[in-house]
Amino acid sequence: MSRRPGLTAGRSLHIDADEIRISYIHASGPGGQNVNKVASAAQLRFNVDASPSLDDETRKRLTEIAGRRMSRDGDLIITARRHRSQAQNRHDALRRLKNLIERASRRPKKRVPTRPSGAVKRRRLDAKAKRGQLKSSRRKPGLQD
Repeated sequence: MSRRPGLTAGRSLHIDADEIRISYIHASGPGGQNVNKVASAAQLRFNVDASPSLDDETRKRLTEIAGRRMSRDGDLIITARRHRSQAQNRHDALRRLKNLIERASRRPKKRVPTRPSGAVKRRRLDAKAKRGQLKSSRRKPGLQD
């Protein structure tokens, strides 16, 4: 009996296959009569809240990134129906889960606040003055104070 392999995201994160549930549903779109008979769309469920594979920071970022794909129970739901075959849709759903987890596992760079230099401020003020002179030169001659 061969076990389903888990999912490896990034270098150090491994999700066990038992944490991922895949079911198949009827898909819309191309497929002719086959689309009405075969459940070819894959619906992947991964419980983010209960997963022991994720650390707290990654879990929080994944919940934010997932948005509407998160259920109230903490399940991340991905529905793949791009392809006509069940195997391709399963592969697509797993690939999308892997991409989401990899995005969530990357720490965002901390922003270092900077201040504009004196030269930049001076150039900005010079440009404003030049623009003001251009606009005042367009006025009719008798309107100046």
